[in-house]
Amino acid sequence: MKIAISIPEKEKAKGQESLYFKALVSAGARPDEIQMIMPPGNGLPSSGDFDGILLAGGEDVDPELYADHVKYDGVKINRARDDFEMALLQKGLRSRLPILGICRGIQLINVQFGGTLYQDLKSETALELDHKQEGSRGSAAHSVTVTEPDSILHVFFTGMCQVNSLHHQAIKRLGRGLKVTAHSEDELYEAVELAEEYPFFLAVQWHPEEMVSAHPEQLKIFQAFAAQCRDRADKKASSR
Repeated sequence: MKIAISIPEKEKAKGQESLYFKALVSAGARPDEIQMIMPPGNGLPSSGDFDGILLAGGEDVDPELYADHVKYDGVKINRARDDFEMALLQKGLRSRLPILGICRGIQLINVQFGGTLYQDLKSETALELDHKQEGSRGSAAHSVTVTEPDSILHVFFTGMCQVNSLHHQAIKRLGRGLKVTAHSEDELYEAVELAEEYPFFLAVQWHPEEMVSAHPEQLKIFQAFAAQCRDRADKKASSR
């Protein structure tokens, strides 16, 4: 099994101390089964090289990708990473790889499917909650309600769960082919999955990798993802 984590440079520099890496190991993946990738690297890897893709947090998605322009000084983009991850996501979808998106990951996925983003929640909305919490990144900031009973999330969190909140952007218009499976108390989209049947496709707005030590229920997300990646690897090996 090989899982790709597409990750920002500062996170890749942490190596096995990255919380994404640690969460996957805690979920059952071996260290040698996890590869952290980023552009430019050695070019875009083939989807056949991996059995699952995790799109991690980091910089803001370039507004040009959803027919907009940068409106605020706080919008920090990395277009090379956007292009790299969109191509990686397209390859993964064509190969029906298990896909997990976290924070920036849900935003990039939404843009890939034709959706748009709020560039800055405080500037563009009147939401009551502060979605960029201060203090411990692993602390719960608010609850999310799982709204779709026929969803991956519903298996882990019946009704609702507590999450952290570390973002200043969020989904505005939902992309075509996606369905919302959880929302915050102030109605922001907190999780999406594919509307059509797919082996494993989940993207969340919070950072479960930051919460697994204090909120072990969040590990279920990584366990389900890793199990699907393992299953794909086993099927690929048996078909050779």
